[in-house]
Amino acid sequence: MTTIEKFDSHVTHSYGRMPLVMEAGKGRRCTDENGKEYIDFGSGIGTNCLGYCDEKWADAVCAQVRTLQHNSNYYYTAVQADFAEKLCAVTGYESLFFCNSGAEANECAIKTARKYSFDKYGKGRHNIITLVNSFHGRTMATLSATGQDVFHNYFFPFLEGFINVKANDTDDLRAKLDDTVCAVMLEYVQGEGGVYNLEQSFVDAVFELCAEKDILVIADEIQTGVGRTGKFLAGEYFGKKADITTLAKGIAGGIPMGACLFGEKCKDVLTPGTHGSTFGGNPIACAGGLAVLERLTSDGFLDDVSRKAEYIRNELKKCKEVDSVSGLGMMIGIALKNKKAEDVKAKAMEKGLLVLTAKTKVRLLPPLTITKEEIDEGLRILMEILEE
Repeated sequence: MTTIEKFDSHVTHSYGRMPLVMEAGKGRRCTDENGKEYIDFGSGIGTNCLGYCDEKWADAVCAQVRTLQHNSNYYYTAVQADFAEKLCAVTGYESLFFCNSGAEANECAIKTARKYSFDKYGKGRHNIITLVNSFHGRTMATLSATGQDVFHNYFFPFLEGFINVKANDTDDLRAKLDDTVCAVMLEYVQGEGGVYNLEQSFVDAVFELCAEKDILVIADEIQTGVGRTGKFLAGEYFGKKADITTLAKGIAGGIPMGACLFGEKCKDVLTPGTHGSTFGGNPIACAGGLAVLERLTSDGFLDDVSRKAEYIRNELKKCKEVDSVSGLGMMIGIALKNKKAEDVKAKAMEKGLLVLTAKTKVRLLPPLTITKEEIDEGLRILMEILEE
């Protein structure tokens, strides 16, 4: 029995998996169980931000594994305190809640927004506005918050209290921002929705209108955060700091972790017993997170990410099959003129390049540490497929 046959006979088929069995990875390359090598332009959907098994990251994680692998959140650990201090310093937030994933971080944000409003205004001010084409997770609350009809099936009844507004439509936002709303939740770039950027004027309107009514702004930076766009937070591009920001994916370099960051308004909203997570702030994940932060905040690192991202974008625009390039930094969506993104992804894998898709677009989320030579090698494969 092959690995894939064994896997499929025991694991539920909730993913449309590619026929690739990964065995090992180093840097920006991985190998399958047959020894074939691949350049990875997807980095585990943006999670392996430092690539595979970065040496300093691995040393930090392994040292923590041999020191303390887990403890209850009834107690304290220095590694969690150190990581929280550094993450707050880097992002400018007052406090945070640790969890295990992006969906959990968004669940925490939803609960915090509703409790903030309940504590201050009482019942009836619980609705949260999310954007059409958004994606916030697969738990019941985050699925209900997601602004895509394709996800709203099977699991009825969905949770009430979410209102969809068209992205970049200020009139629609203004019409729905009534006294029942406690928060607006947005992605600066809609990742799973097809790598679509919000416009500066719309983001400005969200923050201005919310400030007038004491409505919170929640920034879902699960995919855009942790240096992916060339800034630590994508909100920096827009000159904005949300009341709540959620992070996950690359935050611990490949170990499950999420974080919900709170500004001044929300820093004390969650009180003992109102929220929790058994594995949240796990020492191993925090050790990995510290290694990620140390690298991303080193001199010139994010500037280098921006330069590499600009180079990739400029090279892609030279291809006749490329209709447009969207996203920010190393979060790249490629709209094609004739070819199908799924076909391109399959052919790329055959030729030793791993890419992603987002609806009809090819999506690239390379490791932030990728080199110019590796970029050129991967782009050569991709261009050959697009131009054939």
